[in-house]
Order: sequence, then structure tokens, then C-alpha cells
Amino acid sequence: MLRLSDFDYTLPKELIAQYPLEERDAARLLVLRRKDGLIEHRIFKEITGYLRQDDLLVLNNTRVLPCRLCGRRLSGGRVEALLLNHNGGMAFTSLIKPGRVKVGEKLIFNGGHTAGTVTSRNEITFSCPDIDSVYKLGVMPLPPYIKRDPEELDKDYYQTVYASKEGAVAAPTAGLHFTEGLLKKIRALKVEIAELTLHVGYGTFRPVKCEDVTAHKMEKEYFEISREAINLLAEARQKKGRVFAVGTTSCRALEAYASGESKGYTDLFIYPGYKFRMVDGFLTNFHLPRTTLFMLVCAFAGEKLIKKAYQEAVDKKYRFYSYGDAMLII
Repeated sequence: MLRLSDFDYTLPKELIAQYPLEERDAARLLVLRRKDGLIEHRIFKEITGYLRQDDLLVLNNTRVLPCRLCGRRLSGGRVEALLLNHNGGMAFTSLIKPGRVKVGEKLIFNGGHTAGTVTSRNEITFSCPDIDSVYKLGVMPLPPYIKRDPEELDKDYYQTVYASKEGAVAAPTAGLHFTEGLLKKIRALKVEIAELTLHVGYGTFRPVKCEDVTAHKMEKEYFEISREAINLLAEARQKKGRVFAVGTTSCRALEAYASGESKGYTDLFIYPGYKFRMVDGFLTNFHLPRTTLFMLVCAFAGEKLIKKAYQEAVDKKYRFYSYGDAMLII
């Protein structure tokens, strides 16, 4: 049995990055070699030294929606809503805090200019003319371990430079380190770049509560791999190039595609024992303990090696989580 406690580690709170670096590609990069367990410490922009001609870099081009809304109840109490899905009309499946808000209750947003009605336990219907007007009420949905309110800078930094397909409630954070200039340098190496879409859902923050981790159920997320990306994947295989997944979301979408689907909803749960079929190299940020994201990384490189790398990152005071540093596994 794979036990939840097997995927634990200790992280000092001060290493959880609360703000992004001004220069995206100035983050630190821990390079982990699976073959011999060697660990190297670089700067992210030096990732070009680990890529070679005919390799394929796969990016998730999902775009984060400003889906966190702050308002108040008619009684005056503060309320927060995270819009998870659009249900049609002006109704949205929402995570509402505090949980004691009742069905039928009216909520006030935008300084009293916009109203919303709780139309079911997890749904708010807004008095807005269109969907864009609803999202204009929101701010970026920073993860709960970032202990501050979203700021203006987060509109840019909590979004990859290549984000184009709206639909995510969390950023595919491994891609936050790339700049347009760095991507241009990578292309100059004759490394191909493919884009796919996986809209990151709230399930990315959902805790694993069962001690037997194989009993955990992933929430479904929409993904789509274009014909162009499929052709680039086939070409990389033909040329013996390596396929690098940028982030756990790209990794899961690629492995879902390996099962024969290029579009739809996936609840693929990758944990140790999984046999990877599409991904040869993996770029990722550092993840919370006891999460499906950490389990995926352990599946790719082995629990022992990942825990060794994480301990070294802690010892060398790397910055952790969404706005933190990165790790390249080759």
C-alpha cells in the first residue's frame, strides 16, 4: 500500500515564496539527473544548456481567470467566492466562504453596484450583462499558502507569457519562469515548442485525505492537444528527440494522450508505480507535501531521489511553491 505519510517532508514556512521575482528567468533551477542521482544548481535561464536539437518542449497555454471575488452579505459580513465553472447565463459554480451563507441570500460586489444571489449550495447567479462583466469583479486566485491579498503585479506574474486559452482557476506554475526572450533562445537551438491546453481546476489544491493514496479520486479537468502538437510529438519520436513536459498539467495531459485521447476530461492520477509513455524530461516547481503533485514527481524520479533533492533545496534555501524556484528532472 502506498501510504499518505510516505509523501511527507518538512518545509520551513519562510521558504514559501510570497512574491514573484522581478525577472522571471532569474529563479534558481535545481537539475536532477535520474540516471546517477547527480544534483546541479543553476539559474533558470541556463535551462538552454540541458536542451538539444530535436527535443520538444511542451507548454500548457491555459490562461488563469480573475475568478476570486470579494464582496459582502447584506448583514455586512465579508464573503469570498471562487468561481469554478460557468453554468450558463450568469450562474457560476462557486466555492463560497464562509460556508454558512444560505440559498436565496443576496451578496453585494463592486462596492454595492453588483448583486449576486446564492441560487444553490454551490452556485451564485449575478446581475451582470455578460460573463466578462462578472470576471471584471474578480482578482487573481492566488493559492492559500500565499498569505496576502492579490495585487496589481499578480495580473502579470501569476500568468505565463504564452497563456492564451482562458479557463484555469490556478496557474501552471512551472511555466511562469519563461520569458519571450528565453523561448526565442530555445527555438534557436532547434528545439521545437508545442502547446497544449489543460484548464487547471480547484482540484489542484484538494487535499488527499485517505491513508491509502490509491483510493484518492482526482477531479476531472478539461484538456485538448491540437493536431499541430500531435504532429510535433510524432516528429520528436521519429527524430529520437526527448519530450519535456513543462509542469504537472502538461505531464498529465501528455500521458492522457498516450491512452488514446487528444481532447476531453481527464482524471488521471499518477503516483509511484506508473509507467510513463510520453514524457522523457520534466520541468516543475516544488510542491506541497502529501499532494497529488508531489506524488506525480515521485512517480517520475522515485521517492528516494525526490526526497533527497527536496532536502537539498531546503538546505540551500530555495523558494518553494507557485512563486518559487524550479526543478528540471532529466
